[in-house]
Amino acid sequence: MTANLLIPVAQYLRMSTEHQQYSPDNQSMAIRRYAEGHGFVVVRTYSDPAKSGLSLKNRRGLRDLLQDVAGGNTDYEAILVYDVSRWGRFQDTDEAAHYEFLCKSAGVPIHYCAETFVNDGSLPSSIMKALKRAMAGEYSRELGVKVIAGQRRLAALGFKQGGIPGYGFRRLLISGNGTPKQAMADGELKSIATDRVILVPGPTFEIEEVQQIFRKYTVDRLSLKAIARDLNRRGVPSVKNRSWTHSVVATLLSHPKYVGCNVFNRTTMRLGTAPVPVPSSDWVVCPDAHRQIVDAKTFALAQEIRAGQTLHKTNEQLLQELRSLLVAKGKLSVKIIDESVGLPSARTFSFRFGGLRHACDFIGYDLRKSGRKSDEEMLQHLRSLLASHGRLSIPIIDAPPRLVSSYKLRRRFGTLGRAYELIGYDWKKDLSKSHGANMQRQR
Repeated sequence: MTANLLIPVAQYLRMSTEHQQYSPDNQSMAIRRYAEGHGFVVVRTYSDPAKSGLSLKNRRGLRDLLQDVAGGNTDYEAILVYDVSRWGRFQDTDEAAHYEFLCKSAGVPIHYCAETFVNDGSLPSSIMKALKRAMAGEYSRELGVKVIAGQRRLAALGFKQGGIPGYGFRRLLISGNGTPKQAMADGELKSIATDRVILVPGPTFEIEEVQQIFRKYTVDRLSLKAIARDLNRRGVPSVKNRSWTHSVVATLLSHPKYVGCNVFNRTTMRLGTAPVPVPSSDWVVCPDAHRQIVDAKTFALAQEIRAGQTLHKTNEQLLQELRSLLVAKGKLSVKIIDESVGLPSARTFSFRFGGLRHACDFIGYDLRKSGRKSDEEMLQHLRSLLASHGRLSIPIIDAPPRLVSSYKLRRRFGTLGRAYELIGYDWKKDLSKSHGANMQRQR
């Protein structure tokens, strides 16, 4: 078939850290064969290398694709994807269907090149596609369980499982037989699967600062806020050169790694969710995993002091102090609580009531609404986007700097369509124009 008779298409490639079959080269090769067999020619490529398929947020390639399609900025008539899982492993199968529907509604259908079914909208095709989407999401859930199990086993042996080393420590790469290889810089990853990472004491000045923090807390009996103020006054940089805060000092004083324990599973972020604290009974702790910076007696005394500062107060006393702060400040937040003199830290309320939000619920304050935009503020933001872009779409709303996400708009108003109606935006008319323009190009 001559080049001028070939139908222009785009290809979308995504690879996380999965099997080699999903390498960009293998995907491109399969897509190329499919294109040659169906009279297509690839004229544009969107890619998301080393990106998880759990969400749209960090996938710039897919976001650009959706924005181009919704805006009619396309010089192609279809999108070729290796298979359903490359489009995404969304935990909500409706999300994958939604993004595909946006493309189809704009006159740009999606072809899955390595699937056994044709994506033609027929009943068998729809059933298979729904099943494949569910399987893609389930694969991520099952893989997460296996990964956590492996990490727990290695953590119990004393090996660090991701994350920053923390103040006073550095990461050391060792071989499978325990031979030291090299110190690891911030953000650096190991390249050999059998290598392991352990913690080692950092620079001398950091070690001395850690020991001083424990001494000031256990001997001088300075408060957490006083210690943080002293560190900032002396210009001592915290982790990643940030300032010291009440909660940063509290975390340092309570972390068992300073007495040589390797600790894993203090928080969980399963399937891309926000960090959630894990009960200490479910932590994985390996004693004597590395050299300690603070002696066990000093560390134990610090824990007794921290516990004693709040154990003598009943839950009602803590809640009354929180009510008084709310009356004085008019609102509550982690920063407001931590900066209030004489009040326990936000971390204390979290441990006592199972989360700061729960503590606020007990006094009749909705922490989720603290600083929350009103309905009119959210709608006004949509009006501003409409005025600057001339149209609205999910990629436009979620593009940085994102002030209000499309997810929050759906949560607040039920659907994006309802939010559009409230500002007088006829999104169906714009979609019809985009579809008509695509049809005109095809002619």
